Amino acid sequence: QVQLVESGGGSVQAGGSLRLSCAASGGRFSTYHMSWYRQAPGKQRELVATITRNGITNCADSVKGRFTISRDNGKKMVYLQMNSLKPEDTAVYYCAAGPRYGDYDYWGQGTQVTVSS
Repeated sequence: QVQLVESGGGSVQAGGSLRLSCAASGGRFSTYHMSWYRQAPGKQRELVATITRNGITNCADSVKGRFTISRDNGKKMVYLQMNSLKPEDTAVYYCAAGPRYGDYDYWGQGTQVTVSS
């Protein structure tokens, strides 16, 4: 069974930066596609960024140029570097993993990111 644990969330002023981390245990991490999602209060869950098992990355238009996803297979970690944060980035951020792109079997518990203006 794969477990995902997010960390690095917090409160920051607009324009600031945060780095989210997701630690995986169990499973075959290097074979998984990994994504970050977020969900703001009263809104649907939104895909933020994806990194495939081959290292190909993609980000939502709303965060392109500000957020960067990366992974370290040796450490079984995935990261989301968030720069130039905006109040609309406020949400709970979730890490997701699985062997099928966009159809994830494993989810973390989430970490809160709050951006104040």
